[in-house]
Amino acid sequence: MPLPAGVGAVLLDIEGTTTPLSFVRDVLFPYARARLEAACARAATDPRVARALATLRREHAHETGGDAPAFGTGAPYAAWLMEQDRKSTGLKELQGLIWEAGYVDGTLSASLFADVPAALASWRRAGVRLGVFSSGSVHAQRLLFAHTDHGDLTGCFELWADTTTGPKREAASYAAVAARFGLEPERILFLSDVVAELDAARAAGLATALLTRPGNPPVDPGPHAVHRDFATLL
Repeated sequence: MPLPAGVGAVLLDIEGTTTPLSFVRDVLFPYARARLEAACARAATDPRVARALATLRREHAHETGGDAPAFGTGAPYAAWLMEQDRKSTGLKELQGLIWEAGYVDGTLSASLFADVPAALASWRRAGVRLGVFSSGSVHAQRLLFAHTDHGDLTGCFELWADTTTGPKREAASYAAVAARFGLEPERILFLSDVVAELDAARAAGLATALLTRPGNPPVDPGPHAVHRDFATLL
């Protein structure tokens, strides 16, 4: 079935929606984990790293339960957050800075599902506006779409949002994204593989659809439309 009637914008998750879970978990995460210490050591000379670590330090100060390691250089805490699969804004900023070097030197190239580039181009030709809302930093999002196995696709998107907009499982975050688009929420279709994110978007009035990509764990879609790929939305 094509896009629902009246949809003027498509908002995309990344991991498990445009990119296989395996690329993020088996390529990006190990690459960043192996370079945390070296990246944190650049704080004295790289203001971007210093800002990411300042955000991490504030987050560390609010940890409860006593399980988090001492902050130290920031690397032990960042590694612990990665083990917990926490959607930490500071961690995501730091990861993006680490991945930057890998994308620039060609070590990293983002794997996309094969249907993604054609769908983005088709939606753009039809006048549908496109945006990304991911827990990864906007910097990391732009790097990923600039260095894909299908070339630079950043020009397809007009809006980028990360957790500085708000948590992905809170309705207010999607209301804020809709306001940035300048569209009524019901005219925005959010595509994700995470039901809790779709629930939050739906609570904010957005149209929603669950992607059941290869490698994604089976889930109960609840009230959300289900699609195997983007081809069914053209």
